Amino acid sequence: MARDVSDTTPIGSRDDLVAYLEAGCKPKDAWRIGTEHEKIPFYTADLAPVPYEGERGVRRLLEGMQGLLGWEPIMEDDHPIGLYDVTGGGAISLEPGGQFELSGAPLETVHQTCCELHAHLAQVKEIARPLGIGFLALGMSPKWTREETPVMPKSRYGIMRRYMPEVGSLGLDMMFRTATVQVNLDFGSEADMVKKLRVALALQPLATALFANSPFTAGRPNGFLSMRSHIWLDTDRDRTGMLPFAFEDGMGFERYVDWALDVPMYFVKRGDTYHDVAGASFRDLLAGRLPQLPGERATMSDWANHLSTLFPEVRLKRFLEMRGSDGGPTGMLCAEPAFWVGLLYDEDCLTAAWDVVKGWSAADRQALREAAPRLGLAATIAGRSLAEIGREVLAIARTGLARRGRLNADGRDETHFLDPLDRIAGEGRTLAEDLLVRYHGPWQGSVDPVFSEYAY
Repeated sequence: MARDVSDTTPIGSRDDLVAYLEAGCKPKDAWRIGTEHEKIPFYTADLAPVPYEGERGVRRLLEGMQGLLGWEPIMEDDHPIGLYDVTGGGAISLEPGGQFELSGAPLETVHQTCCELHAHLAQVKEIARPLGIGFLALGMSPKWTREETPVMPKSRYGIMRRYMPEVGSLGLDMMFRTATVQVNLDFGSEADMVKKLRVALALQPLATALFANSPFTAGRPNGFLSMRSHIWLDTDRDRTGMLPFAFEDGMGFERYVDWALDVPMYFVKRGDTYHDVAGASFRDLLAGRLPQLPGERATMSDWANHLSTLFPEVRLKRFLEMRGSDGGPTGMLCAEPAFWVGLLYDEDCLTAAWDVVKGWSAADRQALREAAPRLGLAATIAGRSLAEIGREVLAIARTGLARRGRLNADGRDETHFLDPLDRIAGEGRTLAEDLLVRYHGPWQGSVDPVFSEYAY
């Protein structure tokens, strides 16, 4: 998330929290597509990570982008930590290890999101090249140890960094060494939200397999095709996972609110200060009895910021965030929104996708979630491989995109953005497996070639 929310409206009751989420309901003609993607900067001369400070650091990169775009800086103390487009709604932000993220504007078509991506990459290269900086198109940094990875000057990340080792063994790797692509999509009603959430949760392991692109850690194979996805299994079980309650009777905004209330907080922001309350209860803040801030009462900004620190495979805010995919080459970054828009923005296709997954039990879904990072498209559920399921689901998504009929200037619809995924599912071989073939073959046991062959 690029910016923490600032809304000092006091929260009167749990009903206000439910109403906050419910306010995300939109008529279908107002549904939009917001794509977010992270990329890992490196110095092209020696393949070293890029620190925040210095003549060729991340700060200088941000300042150059501000000068080029004219976007408003997002500051913390005297540090620029992001940029915000006050007219279009897009933003640039920094992840904990310097991963450079574009949070795209809410757009109407996949064509527009892909154009936005290509424009952003052209812009960032214009600033980065004179600094000797390139960007990796992978789901995890392949070479540097955690200790070698830079730390960005963001207070909320400092709080998370202290807390993560208390609740999992891989949370710091998640923060500092991974990169993802996600798409944020709208819903029309509570019932529509629930149906989309269920389909998206069930199929998130398929997305993990289709986009698997993080097989290296610290210069060698790590035993996974999507190490990024595996890391989330041991990051913080209180705030991650497949949300089995979402498939139970009675699921709706209230049920998600009750789950979110029981997830421990990271921080409370007052003014420009982040107060470390890691592990504390939002319910205590609601009641004005938070030990760290006696008498302080919760505001809507506290709720919005708390929701942004929950990390399930699909996250509910005033829209739904698909969170299961590794970062990758540009064609894959455009395929991510196409995949989910095709499935979720056409009612018949949403129903067809639900028919694929509705017979899976919570145990089935969890087993698939755990297998997909290691096995990719060879993982199975209910006697079927993810490669087979992927081909069926991609055909549904293609139908949904064709029926949308959103054409570009050349008269092409959005279906061609699925072509890279069709190839992967058709061959049953992920990008990660292609990387491993290169590593064991022409790269002769080195990950260094990835910095040229898998860079933007």
